[in-house]
Amino acid sequence: MPGGAELDLKTYNDIYLSTRNLLKRNGIEAYALEARTLVACAAGKTSQQLLRDLSLYTSREVEDRVTDYVARRLKGEPVAYITGSWEFYGLPMKVTPDVLIPRMDTEVLVDAVKEFLTGYKMDGRVLDLCCGSGCITCAVGHELPATKLVAIDLSASALEICRHNIAMNRLNSRVICLQADATVSPPMGIGSFDVIASNPPYIESDEIQQLDVSVKDYEPIWALDGGKDGLRFYKAIIKYWKSLLRPGGCIIFEVGENQAQDVCDMFMAAGFESVSTRKDTQGIDRVVIGKIS
Repeated sequence: MPGGAELDLKTYNDIYLSTRNLLKRNGIEAYALEARTLVACAAGKTSQQLLRDLSLYTSREVEDRVTDYVARRLKGEPVAYITGSWEFYGLPMKVTPDVLIPRMDTEVLVDAVKEFLTGYKMDGRVLDLCCGSGCITCAVGHELPATKLVAIDLSASALEICRHNIAMNRLNSRVICLQADATVSPPMGIGSFDVIASNPPYIESDEIQQLDVSVKDYEPIWALDGGKDGLRFYKAIIKYWKSLLRPGGCIIFEVGENQAQDVCDMFMAAGFESVSTRKDTQGIDRVVIGKIS
């Protein structure tokens, strides 16, 4: 490359540092991680490849792409939607605005499913209700290689993403995707399950507009809105889907902050034999498990 042209171009490290500083100045909490993710995506590299190539010169196209990505991020668009991908439980996930971005809190739900089935029924049958991106299905399927899974969502566009993620994580042979409504009776012939796992919409309707811009303006509202009290889906799933549990089976819910006790009470009122909770990394009761005899 002629010296003059080289002077006009920046290294990946130059672009990374300027992106990181810009995000930091604008109050982005995970500025270093987000800068690395955005620059890597703009360059068509993994984060590891970007670190390897930091000293190399990049192109004007990559620089312009980073500029565009940063502008979108500073307007509030989440990094996962800009890059079209995210990681959950160590697995790659495609994400679009048709699905919620997988969150670390939901890994507690996957842990609970693993804990329940390990040593109890390694070839268990698991239903992921309100599956969205399919992150729970993919993580459980990957962690427990003998399980059979059914992933259900009402949204056809979410199921499309779910199917993509199932295929990308090579789980096609063990997963069935179905379109159905979690708030009514299950479709006929779906069979029975050892575990029903669900991270349903649980934000109170009136609280939606109080959420961060990156959530309320970008993530699908139908995947957030849990009705007036935020508990609509828990009530319906316990009422209509409990009948699908095999003897000794359980329903495992992710719940919102301050919802665990209400959901525990619902389980007890519905005749579940034992009810327990699991905390997330913030010490909040994030998962509620209801087991039948």
